[in-house]
Parts: sequence; structure tokens; C-alpha cells
Amino acid sequence: MNNSVTHTARLLGAGLRALLVLTLLTGVLYPLAVTGVAQALFPGRANGSEVKADGRVVGSSLIGQRYDLPLKEGQQGPSPDLKWFQGRPANGLGANTLNTRYALLLSGATNLAADNKVLVQQVRDAKAAVVRDNSVPGHPVRPSDVPADAVTSSGSGLDPDISPQYARLQVHRVAARNGLSVPQVEKLVTDHTEGRTLGFVGEPRVNVLQLNIALRNLVAEH
Repeated sequence: MNNSVTHTARLLGAGLRALLVLTLLTGVLYPLAVTGVAQALFPGRANGSEVKADGRVVGSSLIGQRYDLPLKEGQQGPSPDLKWFQGRPANGLGANTLNTRYALLLSGATNLAADNKVLVQQVRDAKAAVVRDNSVPGHPVRPSDVPADAVTSSGSGLDPDISPQYARLQVHRVAARNGLSVPQVEKLVTDHTEGRTLGFVGEPRVNVLQLNIALRNLVAEH
């Protein structure tokens, strides 16, 4: 009986030592090593791919933002501030009720099928809004001009990029709203258009936050 108890105690002691060693290795030393390497080699990515303007962090290059006007009394949903380039629709899984400071949507897709009546109506409404908002005197926008990313949300609902086609579609409206020339705004879009990663991965894209920072700087110069 005593031998059995002693053997059990030894096994428990060995198990406890193994737990402590693994906890130290995988719960302390390994995370510290990974964090150190990340900070040394990829500090920008390790810190959230922060985007700064005027010496302060204004967002992340990996997370889309909304550019809306302040809500008016009795208004249910915000209206886009049309002096800025607008990103993709953010139709995620629902509103963030926990961290209301940032008012982010929960990351996720709508999970609606392509023939779902709700989704079809959302796309129709979004296309009508894009045509209406971006049509300026002398430059009407046709429904056929509207690219898919202008009327559909991404899989996460937080896509920070838009296609060059959608960015160019907004040029005349942004120029008119900010008192700029069309060539000036077109150059902003060209300068902020990124090609495919490694030349073949993904699609050309424009980061909306970085584009709008450049737009604000251009307006300030005038």
C-alpha cells in the first residue's frame, strides 16, 4: 500500500514538474521570443499596421473605416460624407455592442446566398446610391460603371481596400466636393494604387485610409 502511494506521489510530482516546465516554455519564453523577433524584424505589423497622420495614430491599414456625416436628430443611419473617398459596404454580422468607442462591425460575412432577396435588394440599393452620389454635372455615372466591390461587402466586412475602378469612379465627386481639379485627384488615386502582391497574388487595390489622408493633405495645401 505504501509503495503504491509513493509511486502515485512520484507520478504526480513528475506531472507537476512537466506542467511547470511546459508552462514556462510555451506560455512565457516562447511568446516573449516571438514578440521580440516580431518587434525587431516587423515592428509595423507587430503593432497592428498602424497608420499615422499629424503625429498620431488614425487607424490601421488592415481595417476599413467609415467616412460619415454626424447623425442628425431622428436619423436612423449615418449618411456618407461625400468629400471623402468611400470604402466598401460594411455589412458584417452585426453591430459591436461591447466596444462602442470604435463602433466597428463584428468581423464576418453576411452569410446570405447570392439569390437571397435581402442581399439582392441591398446590392440594388447600394448601386443606386453609388450612381446618385457620384454623378456630378457633366459626368453622370451609369449603373454599368459600378464595380462589384462598390456594392458588396468583403468576407470580413472590414476590407480596408477598394478596387482602382471604384476609386476612379469617385474622382469627379471628390474633386467637386473639395474644390480640386480632376487631374489632381486622379493623380492621388494613381499614386496610391498598389499592384498584385509579388506580381501575381490578389488584385490591384487602393487603401482608402491612406488615400483619404493624402486627399486631406492636398486640400490643406490649397
